[in-house]
Amino acid sequence: MAADKIIADWKKGSFKPVYWLEGEEDYDIDVVTNYAEHHILPESEAGFNLTILYGRDTDWATVMNACRRYPMFAERQVVVLKEAQQMKDIEKLEAYVEQPLSSTVFVVAYKGKKVDGRSKLAKVLKEKGVMLTTKKMYDNQLPDWTMNLIKGKGFDISQKALHLLVDHIGNDLSRIDNEVSKLLINIGQRKQITEDDIENYVGVSKEFNVFELQAALGRKDMAKAMTIIQYFGNNPKAAPIQMVLPAIYNFFSKVYMIFGVSSGDERAIATAIGVNPFFMKDYMAAARAYQSQGVEKVLLLLHRYNLRSIGIDDAGTEDASLLKEMVVKMMM
Repeated sequence: MAADKIIADWKKGSFKPVYWLEGEEDYDIDVVTNYAEHHILPESEAGFNLTILYGRDTDWATVMNACRRYPMFAERQVVVLKEAQQMKDIEKLEAYVEQPLSSTVFVVAYKGKKVDGRSKLAKVLKEKGVMLTTKKMYDNQLPDWTMNLIKGKGFDISQKALHLLVDHIGNDLSRIDNEVSKLLINIGQRKQITEDDIENYVGVSKEFNVFELQAALGRKDMAKAMTIIQYFGNNPKAAPIQMVLPAIYNFFSKVYMIFGVSSGDERAIATAIGVNPFFMKDYMAAARAYQSQGVEKVLLLLHRYNLRSIGIDDAGTEDASLLKEMVVKMMM
């Protein structure tokens, strides 16, 4: 079951005894857990009927005893087990899941992995519990996810501002959510987030960032690329090389995919390679500037310099120097 469906049911007063939240993506698990902790029970009931436990500090017997208590002066109690993946003998909770107390809402946050599907616990959970299994979001899904997040809060964002935000933060949904919340507080009565807002409140330069570096590389604009890299060198926290290289690799990987698309229509190509049509001009420019063999060379260089950036076959060259050297070879 999806996170929004679980919360929608709770808002309608529909509760199941056991909710098992697992998987690679923490964000949805945190959203559901936070709602269970702060919104299922009114404040007047939470003092007696809300129990928060942590896997590292508890055991299965303590958890089961908490779940088997009856609520005090209320219809239900809530028991939240956080960081459940760190609890020893968690499979022993199978006995409680088999016969849960209907007046207890038991929420388990099992982050980073999934319960062993062959275990008795997994079989009982599928039969008696509500399960949420999360997957890490692909990078190409981040812009749409972020746009939907912002629109769901009643705001909008320009396409370039959106990509500045996503490219800067990367695949960290919780941090994206936090930065969006900060932006909405700072822009006041306006409903549109701009590039200036990203620069002022997130700390991403609208001129010197990975997004602009990709565009410069795609056009083979050596001067612009070197200026941006020099800015990175002077501001190491703005764009660490470990963030820059994967972003450029992703860009040129999509450029390479263009050569395998039979259609000449930009919108069709955008759909095929998973790119917003608004930015196709940058990808098409790179395809024309480098051609197929040139893009293959770029991808090989990116792999080689990624290894050097982590110390393989390199004696400690500064990040900015590595990037400059790589860019010169890319454009030769």
